[in-house]
Amino acid sequence: MDIREKVKKLPLSSGVYIMKDSLGTTIYVGKSKNLKSRVGSYFMNSKTRSPKVIKLLKNLKDFEYILTDTEFEALLLECRLIKEIKPRYNRQMKTPKGYRYIRIKMNEKYPSIDMCIETNNDDNNLYFGPYTSKNTVEKAILGIKEHNKILCTNAARKISGCLKYSMNLCIGMCENEAFKEYYDGVISKVIKMLNGTDLTILKEIEERMEKASENLDFEAAVKCRDDIKAIKYLIDGTKIINFIKNNINIAFIEILNDKEIKLFLIRYNKVIFTEKYEISKLNVYEVKLKIKKYFNNSLKQIINIDKNDIDEIHIIYNYLKSKDSIGKYMVILNDWLDNLEDLSFDKAIKEFIKIKE
Repeated sequence: MDIREKVKKLPLSSGVYIMKDSLGTTIYVGKSKNLKSRVGSYFMNSKTRSPKVIKLLKNLKDFEYILTDTEFEALLLECRLIKEIKPRYNRQMKTPKGYRYIRIKMNEKYPSIDMCIETNNDDNNLYFGPYTSKNTVEKAILGIKEHNKILCTNAARKISGCLKYSMNLCIGMCENEAFKEYYDGVISKVIKMLNGTDLTILKEIEERMEKASENLDFEAAVKCRDDIKAIKYLIDGTKIINFIKNNINIAFIEILNDKEIKLFLIRYNKVIFTEKYEISKLNVYEVKLKIKKYFNNSLKQIINIDKNDIDEIHIIYNYLKSKDSIGKYMVILNDWLDNLEDLSFDKAIKEFIKIKE
């Protein structure tokens, strides 16, 4: 069948499409809440196509697709397939080796801040992340160090002064031990910022940017703006990871149509159970039994978010927190027994799916 004819027969529902070359090798995986519209867009005459899409279409000989009930499932499936297959033209999902952590070496007299690929739970250092953009992490670390003037290049502290000190980028730890207290205070603020509890450093850079703008020092203002953007990236990453760590069990319901809903039970970054229900036949008590069965004994577990988890975590967080909340209902069930036995749980579900008593 001609590939354009195949596109015309695609359904309007959500799913994942898998593009293949003449050898049957998967070269691209994508997702959409409307497969026919999305895949069809590749074949429209357009002068705005990117070089990547032009190359993709030259190699495209066939495609397959997998239907999903919701866009949420399509997002997760796309992520999994890209990781498994590693198609040539997919760039948004990196291999775990591409992720980076921020490391603070707490065993040093002057705890240093740097970037690393792996964590080590036995070295007493602090680790934050993982983060998906190496370049942004580098910019953020440099911006933090420059703002607080802790760019000392004399690590051994055996000589007087350093190059950065002469450039006014180092407070002078190598000149004066009295700066140790200031340095420790900076490290404390950095740790709190990366934990999401103190944004003092970010606010200080924002104030510096405003002052630079007022003084028409646009180069300095642009530098501050770029530093702020990079640091906010770190803070947003912390927010997403903390959301998953603090909200262990999530029951998530989405309306499929005027007759059906779908229940998702999510633990950490994994969907552990899904089931469709007819609204007219829904028994809230049965839903509660399902939740108890799958979430039992999962409370109070300590988890470590590693590089293999981060893509799914971003998908879950962004989908559940999206502004388009029509047709979605989420219940955080960290204390699941209390929540389930509370009549408000029954009432909320019934109101959400408009079940009449």
